[in-house]
Amino acid sequence: MLKKGKLKLPDRLGILVPGFDDKEEENGGSEPVFESGEELEIMEPNGVELGHKENEYEFDLGVDDKVGDKVDAFRTRKRPDKDGLGQVTVREVIAADEKRSDLEYEFSQKEINLEKVKRIASMGVPDGGGLRATAWKLMLGYLSPSHDVWEKELTENRQKYAKLKEELLLSPSEYTRVKADAMISAELSSEGDVAGPLKRQEISHGDHPLSVGMASAWHHFFKHTEIAEQIDRDLQRTHPDMKFFSGESSFSKKNREAMRNILLLFAKLNPAICYVQGMNEVLAPILYVFSTDTNEQNAVNAEADSFSCFVRLLSDSVDHFCQQLDNSPVGILSTLSRLAKLLKENDEELWKHLEFTTKVKPQFYAFRWITLLLSQEFNFQSILRIWDSLLSNPFGVQDMLLRICCAMLLCMKSRLLSGDFVANLRLLQHYPDINIEYLLQVAQDLSADTSSYSLSL
Repeated sequence: MLKKGKLKLPDRLGILVPGFDDKEEENGGSEPVFESGEELEIMEPNGVELGHKENEYEFDLGVDDKVGDKVDAFRTRKRPDKDGLGQVTVREVIAADEKRSDLEYEFSQKEINLEKVKRIASMGVPDGGGLRATAWKLMLGYLSPSHDVWEKELTENRQKYAKLKEELLLSPSEYTRVKADAMISAELSSEGDVAGPLKRQEISHGDHPLSVGMASAWHHFFKHTEIAEQIDRDLQRTHPDMKFFSGESSFSKKNREAMRNILLLFAKLNPAICYVQGMNEVLAPILYVFSTDTNEQNAVNAEADSFSCFVRLLSDSVDHFCQQLDNSPVGILSTLSRLAKLLKENDEELWKHLEFTTKVKPQFYAFRWITLLLSQEFNFQSILRIWDSLLSNPFGVQDMLLRICCAMLLCMKSRLLSGDFVANLRLLQHYPDINIEYLLQVAQDLSADTSSYSLSL
């Protein structure tokens, strides 16, 4: 059972964001009713660009009831061209306009009511106007509820990120040249335009590209070459159906470069976790939302803002990526057990069928669901909607994540009860299209997971 309270973050994860350690009418007025065993209607695709995934990670079943090595735990798989967006009703348009007006009003206030922002976001943040970017930053604690300090905090965080990039991502020769140029510029400013003798930069004879010394800056630089290559391979298959991430245009290359910087910097700052395949999928929605902010200054600084918010989001589930903690109270196996317990509390018949009759264990399908925050199971637009609910949940991201995972099982109950091991595993690893709003309502209405904990972001 997980203990309530904050997780202790490894390495420098906790210091990357200032203050981290301180701190219905949809049915004519009636609420949607979910009956156990009710299965959602499969929706037909509409061919929208954001509506499908080409390459995804599939859990390797080459182990028996164990979670395999985190780096090898995913393999690429194909999914059909599906997950289209459905028709938008007049009522939905009106509801979106009301939510947009409410959020715009809240964001204009000197002191923002974060609880109200979360309530609105839990019903889905309307697209456009940069509302989702601002809401996510607030809900992740990157922006303060005090509007007056936004400019100061954003400037400080963005400068801190630029400094980290300079120190950790530049090669030693590039870093030396940058520092030398800055020193010369400072000296010229202090001495005016008076010309003087040039000064040579001091370089240690023992620190060069061929140096094998543990203290060598070049040794540390080359140590992460293999990680950078893995990141590059993963980025090539990140949402290949979206021009934002895929292709050879300068636009997509710039976005992939931003993701590469963020992931490599995270790996260097957190050697105990490093980079694990699939982190690129968690980062993708954040960078997309922040880069498409209508505020030009925010869009330009999307990389820096995405880094800080990526760190904050991972802090809630970082232990799932650490294989040494698999069997600990905060490891992935414990979280999978909580999912099984939640299913048992809400539908014991389905739980028994999966657990004992077909022996479809949660680690065979939910490992990817949980570690990647469902970023591989639905179309991109649906992922953004799901994340609105994850980030706005008052009991934390993990609480809502497990509720949604459990709801995904309940919504497929009849098919799962009639299926065998192979059929059920195929169904859950290639989850069919469903009405996302209905799924989220089912998740919200579930009996509470008594073993859940809340992380203060």
